[in-house]
Amino acid sequence: MALLTFESVGLAYGGDNVAHDVSFSVQAGEFWGIVGENGSGKTTLMKALLGLIPCASGRIVMGEGLKPAEIGYLPQQSAIQKDFPASVEEVVLSGTIGYRGLKPFYGRAERALANKNMDMLGLLPLKKRCYQELSGGQQQRVLLARALCATKKCLVLDEPTTGLDPVVTAEFYHVLHEINQSGMTIIMVSHDVEQAVRCCTHILHLSCHPLFIGTAAQYKASPLGRKYLEVHAL
Repeated sequence: MALLTFESVGLAYGGDNVAHDVSFSVQAGEFWGIVGENGSGKTTLMKALLGLIPCASGRIVMGEGLKPAEIGYLPQQSAIQKDFPASVEEVVLSGTIGYRGLKPFYGRAERALANKNMDMLGLLPLKKRCYQELSGGQQQRVLLARALCATKKCLVLDEPTTGLDPVVTAEFYHVLHEINQSGMTIIMVSHDVEQAVRCCTHILHLSCHPLFIGTAAQYKASPLGRKYLEVHAL
């Protein structure tokens, strides 16, 4: 069974329909890039997947025992998040809250998981630093470590490189590639079509008729893909 199945999903935002009859399946270990114009429903689709809003029609079926609360989520970063007055370690540990239950304090298992993810992302030397003192790229790594603490199966990322410079962006995508290669399923909303084609295994392009759903290689060779890649190359 697929990890996620979108069955004739319709999406609405502010009373307006933004997507219709979206049907596709995500297998474990795939890396999906969700692209499309502003207002096409990319973020709305992610919120429906996370159970934050209902689908206007259709349904999203989760397989392999996956639950919405067990999906690691890295949202677009807000100004409030950037100024969050907590240590790197505290931010990362907060990702374990979903399965910590009613325990009032973080235990050995939660701290070990946080240390493992901080180590993987090169954050251990920064664990006692205040989050708001870090660079934009470092903050995104912290939030990614936090999201990894929330899941063993699936990460959802919403425009994770917005505001990052090209070098930091390239480094961040390299990290995502390594995480995906380890077996983690990733679904990423991105405005950067070229980068999505480069790093993702599959592409969903919203706001076109018909929708494009297929592999990154198929998208790159399609008329729609060629059109958008040419625009981004200008």
